[in-house]
Amino acid sequence: MIKLILSDMDGTLLDENGRLPEEFDEVMEELHKRGVQFAPASGRQYFSLLKSFPKYKDRFIFVSDNGTIVRQYGKELFSDIIEKERAREIFNSVNNVEGVYNVLCGKETVYLLREKKPEPQMEELRKYFRAVELVDSFDEIPDEPIKISFFTPDADAEEKVYPLFAKYYDSMQVVLASAYWVDITNKGANKGAAVKALQKRLGLKPEECAVFGDYMNDLEMMSAAYYSYAMENAYPPVKEAARFLAPSNAEHGVMKTIRGFMEQGLC
Repeated sequence: MIKLILSDMDGTLLDENGRLPEEFDEVMEELHKRGVQFAPASGRQYFSLLKSFPKYKDRFIFVSDNGTIVRQYGKELFSDIIEKERAREIFNSVNNVEGVYNVLCGKETVYLLREKKPEPQMEELRKYFRAVELVDSFDEIPDEPIKISFFTPDADAEEKVYPLFAKYYDSMQVVLASAYWVDITNKGANKGAAVKALQKRLGLKPEECAVFGDYMNDLEMMSAAYYSYAMENAYPPVKEAARFLAPSNAEHGVMKTIRGFMEQGLC
């Protein structure tokens, strides 16, 4: 029986317009009745996820920042902190690169350099980050770094941004999170590791978990649960890694698949 379901947000749970399916609340209520836990698992900041799910703040487990911090009932279950000097080095490495914006994700706040504030793109950034602070330098950041993200407004992150961090491929987790984003965390810090940590904490087996994703920051989740679903619109390597395929996010594939679980008596 499935007891825990984790879903990515953008390109997975949310439709092509960034909206939750209309039937979301109905499905969540039925899962709750059946004792099944739901967890958004996203590259988004925790406070952004809370904004998306205000009525579920005391019901969901929140796997945020690509699995580097997990919270339930507002309390931290676990986190993976980047050594500050390493974070400083990576964060500052693109200060002089035109059209690439650096974002330092701490446990409590997201930090942008004041001099590199991407004014036209701030609205886009606020889709993913709610608690944002502008600073003049990395030295002003008191928070514990858990992720460093790099954004390009031209949707060419794979060609323009990802290669900039080749020297970190072996020592850090460098992932293409979307056409716009590259995320860097500690080696081994990812959504898949978070799923395994939750399984251990909750006493669950991979056969009791389902995961849904579409992009490279979802890749490790595909091997962490038996019911691993790539969306029809997923990046090809994610489809290859998944055990099953779900309809696209535009078709509300996560909801359709969960309803299928219920009909088959899997949860």
